[in-house]
Amino acid sequence: MGKYILKRTLFAIVTLVAVITVTFFMMRSIPGDPLAGMARALPEETKQAFMAKYGLDKPLFEQYLIYLKGVFLEFDLGESLRYAGRPVMKTIAETSPISGMVGGIGLIIGCFLGCCMGILAALQKNKWPDYVVMFIAILGTTLPSFVIITLCQWIFGVVLKVLPPSGWGTWQHMVLPISIGAFGTIATYARYVKASMLDTLDQDYVLTARAKGLSESKIILKHVLRNAMTPAVTIFASSVVGVFTGAFLSERMFAIPGIGFYYVSSINNNDYTMVLGTTVFYAILFIVMQLLLDIIYTLIDPRVRVK
Repeated sequence: MGKYILKRTLFAIVTLVAVITVTFFMMRSIPGDPLAGMARALPEETKQAFMAKYGLDKPLFEQYLIYLKGVFLEFDLGESLRYAGRPVMKTIAETSPISGMVGGIGLIIGCFLGCCMGILAALQKNKWPDYVVMFIAILGTTLPSFVIITLCQWIFGVVLKVLPPSGWGTWQHMVLPISIGAFGTIATYARYVKASMLDTLDQDYVLTARAKGLSESKIILKHVLRNAMTPAVTIFASSVVGVFTGAFLSERMFAIPGIGFYYVSSINNNDYTMVLGTTVFYAILFIVMQLLLDIIYTLIDPRVRVK
């Protein structure tokens, strides 16, 4: 296991360098600079001083090497170019818990309900519970999120006036974002778990267990659920990352001061260091979750062995 983790860690570093490289040069290819969006024109001396302070007057490849050195040797993601003196690490530390709280609660609720509904749909195949679950799953996966968000804001915030349509500060502001996030997760997990349950129920060892006279409940609990949960574990890793990366639209529409909100703003403002720092955060989170996923596989299914 130690050798496997070491090998994956080396691959993770290579992947992280590749992500930084691609993002760095793509951001620099966008026309304009962090000063382009200023409301008034700045004197040329001020612009030159700004460029010199943040090293933007140096050759592009030298800027790239300086950034790599800061990330891997100094563990420093730099300062925001848009908000002078504000470290990128501080912004991530302040905003990611908000995204994690809203998205994490929605993920836990959605994962639990989605798995339960998927199991119910599989056990009640071609009966009304199955049809209801699949209707919800299709609705959740086909409707664009901005349509669901707009509809919920209008119904609950404008017509019924029971929940604030946007903003942040109280628990009421969390209800709609969490509910909408959970709805999408329910739809995804219900489909995956149902398909996996149906496939597992047709396996030879399940037929053998039934032939031996085991009760259906014991077969489901001891033999089917464990193997049927493998696809759910697979998508859970990406779902955790999606708590942060998939919340861009939701945080913008609900005016939630999460990391996704600032990520989109930094792209619009050509805030190179903020975009790079947030991308590094996302990449590390994804790599760590994939490593944990491989380890969890071996615990769920002993037939899986790391090499």
